[in-house]
Amino acid sequence: MMGMFHPRRRRRVMYLRLCQDRGQTTPLYCRINLSVPVLDGFFNDRDTRPDFRLSREALRVLLDLLRSDRQHGWGSTIETLVFLFWLECGTSYRVVSRAFDMPRSTVHRIVHRVAEEVVAIRHQVIRFPNTPEDLEAVCRGFAGLARHRAFLKAAGAIDGCHVRIKPPSGPDGQCYRNRKLFPSIILQAVCDHQGRFIDTYVGWPGSVHDARVLRYSPLYRRSMYPPPGHFILADGGYPCLQHPLPLITPYKRPVQGVGAQRFNLHHSRARSIIERAFGMMKTRFRSIFLKALEVHHTFVPHVITACAILHNICLGVGDIMAPEDEHEEDDAEDEGEHVLETVSGAPWRDQLSAEVSALEEVPIDHDYW
Repeated sequence: MMGMFHPRRRRRVMYLRLCQDRGQTTPLYCRINLSVPVLDGFFNDRDTRPDFRLSREALRVLLDLLRSDRQHGWGSTIETLVFLFWLECGTSYRVVSRAFDMPRSTVHRIVHRVAEEVVAIRHQVIRFPNTPEDLEAVCRGFAGLARHRAFLKAAGAIDGCHVRIKPPSGPDGQCYRNRKLFPSIILQAVCDHQGRFIDTYVGWPGSVHDARVLRYSPLYRRSMYPPPGHFILADGGYPCLQHPLPLITPYKRPVQGVGAQRFNLHHSRARSIIERAFGMMKTRFRSIFLKALEVHHTFVPHVITACAILHNICLGVGDIMAPEDEHEEDDAEDEGEHVLETVSGAPWRDQLSAEVSALEEVPIDHDYW
């Protein structure tokens, strides 16, 4: 692999492959070139978050999950660092090429290969609660967020996030323009009480309504989650459902009655964790989410899914970035009831509202954000 590069560049670029599975370092090419600043910081135990957006512990977990011991190329550790730096600098192949002293075409190949490898581990990282105990912890967490026992059966919060893209040329590009008139691709996500994503579905153009994205998602079509008797919290852009996917939404405006107003307040306290989850991910990967992604639109879902996976890994090791910009609440028009063939969840919502009025609030004995 090294022989394909220009001799002068080959002399300048000297890397070290790390054999993670043997717990030792084996120099397959030659010694590390510490004149490359991003590598100097990594191999000399400095804080990795400025360059790679992940703490050293989160990086270790990611490398363990990838478990790739390549017998060619630059080695899994170096290639993973290249990919993370590419995310940090806003998907600029030119900037990464200069920082790592690699040919731009090599950076492109590495980025796409590592993106596929990260996406391949998504089911190990983005998953529903595994056990009844895990589910109970999630539900208790949502009751804590809502500050009311009526939400002890809440098992997740769902919302959509529009990710800015560079739209494809031609007439198809118009379908990516959302209601706010910028081109985007939609990420639908469900999170737990701590802001960890437990389900993601990404790829629909920005012009598509949240309810339609929901209808075509595996979460809805396969009725995989939540278990019977539980529900997912959603905003007014979604329909209130009991079947096939239990979704509890707030009462529509104008809200009639004190009971409905109290229910909406507790509902909002719990549901807003999904907005915070998006906010934490956007803060960590500002260069990805706060400007238009300048990659081919077919590659965008890989990039977004990889960011969601990395977000979960970071939360798992306590590497938390408080959101600088909270996710903007989308006051979407209520189209859901007219789009989906369902069993309405309105009676269930009325029952929960009655419980809110009748029961006491949950004592706050935990910090649920």
